[in-house]
Amino acid sequence: MEAVAKKTMKQKVNNVLGANPLDARFSIALFIIAFIAFFIGGVLGLLQGLNRAGILELPTWLNYYQVLSAHGVLLVLVFSTTFTIGYFYAALSHTLEGLLPKVRKLGWIGFGSMVVGVVFVATTIIMGDASVMYTFYPPMAASGWFYVGLVFLVVGIWLCAFGAFINVADWRKKHKGQHIPLLAFFAVGVFVLLFFGSIGVTIEVLMIIPWAFGWTDTINVLLSRTLFWSFGHTLVNIWYLTAVSTWYIAIPKIIGGRQWSDTLTRLVVILLVVLNITGGFHHQIVDPGITEGIKFMHVFMSLSIGFPSLMTAFAMFAIFERSGRKKGAKGLLGWIKKLPWVDVRFLAPMVAMIAFIPAGAGGIAQTNNQLNTVVHNSMWVVGHFHLTLGVTVVLSFFGVAYWLIPHLTGRVLTPQMNKLGVIQTLLWTVGMALMSGAMHYVGLFGSPRRTSYTTYGDNATALGWDPYLLLLAVGGTLLMVGVVLMVYIAFNLMFFAPKGQTEFQIAEPEENAAPTPKWTERWTLWIVLMILVVSMAYVIPVVEMIVNAPPGSPPFRTW
Repeated sequence: MEAVAKKTMKQKVNNVLGANPLDARFSIALFIIAFIAFFIGGVLGLLQGLNRAGILELPTWLNYYQVLSAHGVLLVLVFSTTFTIGYFYAALSHTLEGLLPKVRKLGWIGFGSMVVGVVFVATTIIMGDASVMYTFYPPMAASGWFYVGLVFLVVGIWLCAFGAFINVADWRKKHKGQHIPLLAFFAVGVFVLLFFGSIGVTIEVLMIIPWAFGWTDTINVLLSRTLFWSFGHTLVNIWYLTAVSTWYIAIPKIIGGRQWSDTLTRLVVILLVVLNITGGFHHQIVDPGITEGIKFMHVFMSLSIGFPSLMTAFAMFAIFERSGRKKGAKGLLGWIKKLPWVDVRFLAPMVAMIAFIPAGAGGIAQTNNQLNTVVHNSMWVVGHFHLTLGVTVVLSFFGVAYWLIPHLTGRVLTPQMNKLGVIQTLLWTVGMALMSGAMHYVGLFGSPRRTSYTTYGDNATALGWDPYLLLLAVGGTLLMVGVVLMVYIAFNLMFFAPKGQTEFQIAEPEENAAPTPKWTERWTLWIVLMILVVSMAYVIPVVEMIVNAPPGSPPFRTW
């Protein structure tokens, strides 16, 4: 098969001796930031959950919205983004014969920019000047320095994205006629989405900065929200695409199987890239000022993401069954017993895949106008978000950490750490089931999101939420134990685990696979098609919001 070209000597040495030390250092630095942010965000999440359940009263110097804002920014922006970039830079180094020196340098500059951005953002939140939550759009206004920090974050992400593009372009010049290695193909898709998907929010932040500093009096709130959700919707699917890459490529290797169709996998990436950015208006279904036709088109585009997801479900079950049959599985479901359930590298992402079934179904409910009206801005949305990010994405990332960190540091996952990882995965699963389940349930009964504990004057409906909010607190406590365990495991694998060689988990292609079509490599075509789809979805409504702008809003500070 052409895609499985003969490996160069450098690739062979890399497989035997492990990662390039200079490249590995960059990825490990990102993972360190990721897990520090994960720990702090987890502590804040526990405080938030206990407060929401009425168990813990926060001190006067730390209000609920400070905690909520920091929790969201640290986990949604910092942890997810730094882990994603660290993972894919390690993948590019491994599959493309190492990072180019200029790409590594660009990555470090991007890393520095992101660190500066995090310092700005965290400082303003700690000082009580940025309790605007992860969504941060007007009319609530933070300190202008909060938004300056966001600019540094975006610039850092863009620099890392450009570095990835440069490395892939250089590899293609040296390997004309060959397909980009599959994991590098995923990386291209993710970095394309990170760059193009963040253009809208960058424009929004540049609009907000003069407004936040008082240089302009008002801002177009509807336009700001729209630009944010063009990014917010895409970001969720960037995490999903990152998780999917590990399902297609690492999981078959771990279970002793092979990759499913190379062509189907690349088609999934292409579809997720082309269809991803559109769909943001389904977060604004209840917003006035947007026509029903535009909302319907975005709902359709959101639902279209289900097609590559169904293709992924088919491929993964096929991989599992084929692997089980090769190991002697009998009967309709006998292959399930042949899966390595005691291997945390498989268990964590497998739970993530299973969780995506209810998580995806909940997402479909939120794109429907009538159902969205019922659950909009309720705790249901928070429960859905914790299933998608908190289980599907996070457990997939943990599954990667168990083999990638040892590979980068020249260490091994010991049986003791594997057992601790299994315990962590089970605690995480139970904790999230309790917390997210309680959130979904009370959301259906009207409990709002983004509010601290209140009985609304001992209102009977609000009092009826209390037993389920206690379940939320119990689940949050179990999750905090899981946070501590995972951070301990991650740093153990970085600095204290026994020395040894850990293989980069990439499964071999299926036997007698058909050649992958050349059209899958036409990234210019896919990017142009993506831009056309985005233009179809956004140009008309955005122009309408600018030409017939509603009255602008001054900044509000509600805390």
